[in-house]
Amino acid sequence: MPTFTYKVLGQAAPSATTETDLYVVPVSAQTVVSTLTCSNRGAPTTTFRISVSVGGAATTNKDYLYYDISIRGHDCFATTIGITLNAGDVIRVYAGNANLSFAAFGSEYL
Repeated sequence: MPTFTYKVLGQAAPSATTETDLYVVPVSAQTVVSTLTCSNRGAPTTTFRISVSVGGAATTNKDYLYYDISIRGHDCFATTIGITLNAGDVIRVYAGNANLSFAAFGSEYL
């Protein structure tokens, strides 16, 4: 019988200017992402990007939810968004410097 599992879907502290997979929906699963966060652990202001690629395709302009959003030093961005994803879909993140941490929270339907 299929069940929902509420969980931390992914966490990442990517290298500067490197697109990084935050979460990949498992095979035979569907996911609802309730909240995404980005925290700036450093003092300088920087930028971030968050995208969703259907089926794990390469990121293109249409995939961006947030693009070059400014985040001040020692600040946090959080959005409760309710993204629905299917197996193989990917949330990717990109940090302007190496001081950002990202997290995704939600539920998987297996």
